[in-house]
Amino acid sequence: MTFAKTPGALAVAAFAALAAPLALAQDSGWYAGGNVGRAAVTIDDARITQGLAAQGLATNSIENHDRETAFKVFGGYQFNPNIALEADYFSLGHFGYAAKTTPAGTLQGDMRLRGVGIDLVGTLPLAGNLSALGRIGVTSTRANDSFAATGAVTMPYSGMHPSQRSTDLKVGLGLAYAFTPALSLRLEAERYRFKDGVGNRGNADMISVGLVYRFGVQPQRAYVAVAPAPVMAPAAAPPPPPPPVVAPPPPVQAAAPMRVSLSADALFDFDQSTIKPAGRAELDKLASQLQGLRYDSVQVTGHTDRLGAHDYNQKLSERRAQAVREFLVSAGVAPAKITARGVDGSDPVTHGECKGNKPTPALIACLQPDRRVDVEVTGTR
Repeated sequence: MTFAKTPGALAVAAFAALAAPLALAQDSGWYAGGNVGRAAVTIDDARITQGLAAQGLATNSIENHDRETAFKVFGGYQFNPNIALEADYFSLGHFGYAAKTTPAGTLQGDMRLRGVGIDLVGTLPLAGNLSALGRIGVTSTRANDSFAATGAVTMPYSGMHPSQRSTDLKVGLGLAYAFTPALSLRLEAERYRFKDGVGNRGNADMISVGLVYRFGVQPQRAYVAVAPAPVMAPAAAPPPPPPPVVAPPPPVQAAAPMRVSLSADALFDFDQSTIKPAGRAELDKLASQLQGLRYDSVQVTGHTDRLGAHDYNQKLSERRAQAVREFLVSAGVAPAKITARGVDGSDPVTHGECKGNKPTPALIACLQPDRRVDVEVTGTR
């Protein structure tokens, strides 16, 4: 089979992606996955026509089969948040052509491409859980060709079933979206260089989508201890009434602000924002403490620690704060005076004593005070 040659611009783009400054927060470790998509080759019709003309034949038509379903399976090791080494097995499918001539005859060619490769993969964060991928690597590709000639056409090659293994460059670009710290989706475009069974070099381009699973990634959990409710400051004693005039009513005494930190484990199941029965009991205690106050404001704030993806933690802290707000409203707090917000890990109570970024058990335990739901009440007696 013969193929048209194409430029190596994709290789330049892949080098640029690998060289870019990277900052995606992912742990090191092993991962595996698979992609499926479509592969395409460019068959050199002009060269086929010239070869038939050398036999004194005119080419009437050439029917090309240059698109095929393709797949790859892979495994790799993430050395740091930016760089990984990946090995794969790929099958790009079957391709072929059928040329018809005058005087009457046909020439048919068929080729199957498959092999193994190893790539250096770089990652560049874009926004939220979306990131860009760049890869460059080496493949060992096996091309198995077969040819058939009928009528006036003479077989142009000495072997009926030539086979060729070649070592060549592979480059690629893509996008990845992390559903969770362990599971992500990839969309990739890759170019494979190879030599066919009769010595021609060509390219196969594959566009595919697939899933990646990272082993040993632990989801973030909220471990927050319940802090005891502060003691309300006693109101000042009213001043003695002055003689001979009627004393004015004593001024309303402002109550000291009340701040309560609630355990996320006590309130919610893992990765949920629905208050569980044990959490309702904790909130019932808080609601009973609020009886007899006139509220100026009640602020509910959800916190996480600094581990994990910011966007994911931000949304979870907002949902949990809103769930606590709705419960307190149902317990009698005026809806207009209670607000809820989530701040992710932007307001920690630990300050520098917890070192590292990898979610080890020791670090999770050290950051325990940061993961909480705060309720701050300002009012008068």
